[in-house]
Amino acid sequence: MDKLRDFLKSWPGRILLILCLSPLALLGVESYFGGGVDPNQIAQVGEASVGLSEYQTAVNNRRTETLEQIDDASLLNEDVLHEQVLKGLIDRTLLEQQAGKLGMTVSDDTINRLLRQEEVFQDADGNFSNDQFSNFLRQRGMTKDQLFTEFRNQLSLDQLNASIVGTAVYPMQAVSQLIDLQLESRNIWLHRFNWQDYQEQVKLSKNDIQAYYDANKDTLKSAAMVDLAYLQLSPQTVPVTDVTTKDLQQQYEAYKQQLAVVDERKISQILLTGKDAKARADKVKARLDKGEAFGKLAKTQSDDPSRETGGDIGRFNPSVFGNDAAAVEKALEGLSVGDVSAPVKTSFGYQIFTVTEDNGKKIPSLESMRDELTAKAKEYKRQEMYADKVTAINDLAADGFSIEDIAQQENVTLKRLKDYRKENNQSALSQPAVIKQAFDEFTIQDQAVTAGIEVGNGTVWVQPSNYRPTKTLALAAATPRITQTLRQKKATALALKDAKKLATGIKTTADIAKQPVSFQALGEINRQTTRLTEKERGLAFSQQAANNGVVAIASETEMGATLLVGDRIKTEQQSPLSDMQRAQTASIIRDNLGQDQLQDYLEYLRLVYKVEINETNMANAQGR
Repeated sequence: MDKLRDFLKSWPGRILLILCLSPLALLGVESYFGGGVDPNQIAQVGEASVGLSEYQTAVNNRRTETLEQIDDASLLNEDVLHEQVLKGLIDRTLLEQQAGKLGMTVSDDTINRLLRQEEVFQDADGNFSNDQFSNFLRQRGMTKDQLFTEFRNQLSLDQLNASIVGTAVYPMQAVSQLIDLQLESRNIWLHRFNWQDYQEQVKLSKNDIQAYYDANKDTLKSAAMVDLAYLQLSPQTVPVTDVTTKDLQQQYEAYKQQLAVVDERKISQILLTGKDAKARADKVKARLDKGEAFGKLAKTQSDDPSRETGGDIGRFNPSVFGNDAAAVEKALEGLSVGDVSAPVKTSFGYQIFTVTEDNGKKIPSLESMRDELTAKAKEYKRQEMYADKVTAINDLAADGFSIEDIAQQENVTLKRLKDYRKENNQSALSQPAVIKQAFDEFTIQDQAVTAGIEVGNGTVWVQPSNYRPTKTLALAAATPRITQTLRQKKATALALKDAKKLATGIKTTADIAKQPVSFQALGEINRQTTRLTEKERGLAFSQQAANNGVVAIASETEMGATLLVGDRIKTEQQSPLSDMQRAQTASIIRDNLGQDQLQDYLEYLRLVYKVEINETNMANAQGR
């Protein structure tokens, strides 16, 4: 195992892991392993293709990985997942073809030489072992040719990747300049002009609205919407019936099993049967209480064959007592060696027990754990009743019942959302999984109730109605949106005009107090401050101030306009980063640039190799 672990840490071992185990191969691109092209193609990429089975496998792998990282499966956007996987597979296929075209390959001799150096394939004398190599391939269901082919393909991709990503240049001087920028600081005074304060000054004509509509008609579309009726159920909303003694006993047994505790007590019994069993049992118990030996009384008074051995019946086993197990266990609860139980009525008669030996671990009694066990039993029943409720609602939905009928029959509150949007959904049910089901073509057409959709720790059922697809808005319908857009645009222009006007009169810090608006003094800030918006942070260090003066910068921003006043920009003389940290920073920057170059190269390859996507197979694979 150690040799295998070391092998998997080496470069050929990592390649094998990429090929056989991981759903990712290169730069997040989906990996695949198989011989030949699937006739059911998802995409044709040049002379190669992406097969349906390969695509589905990659989707399943990516979905599994994603769900391991999030708690709520309803947050997974299946459409985005499918798009990412398809792009990854196409990217890999493009790179494979280009690597072959450029002659980037690795010979069998090279692969042989590298594999022979790995200890996992060597015998005790350090020589390459064909038997160990064969076992390795057999365990993975591979042939030597398959292994070599996949190694060669992956190494070729690595060569091509390195030739693109590794060429990114970012000199150390530029790194130093970038770091120095982060060390800059200056005193800032701020005033924001809110566009809403200017909207009363804006005058819009019908011609303004018409002109905007004519120029932007294609972008003025209604949102796809439905009216949504839904049921929402979670375990916390399910009423729980009272916890019974049987429920407590089940939880107690589960607790003991969880601790792997076995009742090691050996017990003896005296069984009294017949019409006078109760009276006889009371008399025997009285004699035991006076100190008579249990074994002696068992031999003379017990009606069970165990009397021959003084009542000994071995280690306590609840299953022997069948339906009476709980009663017997309660009688034995808390008994130590030598203690005698009260007479217990069972289906056998009346039984009296004593503990003769106890080699087991001591566990808390049921009574001492009653509160904890009650809470567990209640939660168990809650989850059980919740699961039954979910199944019942799913069955009714499958049988074609309306959501109103289901709500009434199952006593669940029916909720409604009007104008439920497909895009930019900000409602209480904004999870991608719910949106996908609500706008499913067949669900809308049949106005059916969906199967349960898991959301957080609960379940949701939805029934859409009154579907309104996306369409270009008529002028009348678009007018409110256009009016709002134009009013904000013109009001922002007025705000910016005032900001620029004030900026021209500010040359020194003394001028700041002379302005008709109040400025907020932020003190000394740097480029990482959170007191400014992202755009304002860029503006704050865009211009240097004159010696003993300030610079006033006015610009349009998200809220309208901002006027920033800053003094001289100062830079720390001593960088907090060591030479090694600067080198690491440069490496990160170059890697990021290299990734950008790779994406640009992939766009180029899309022009070189024709890419055709089979939309029908894609739709089928996505369940559409």
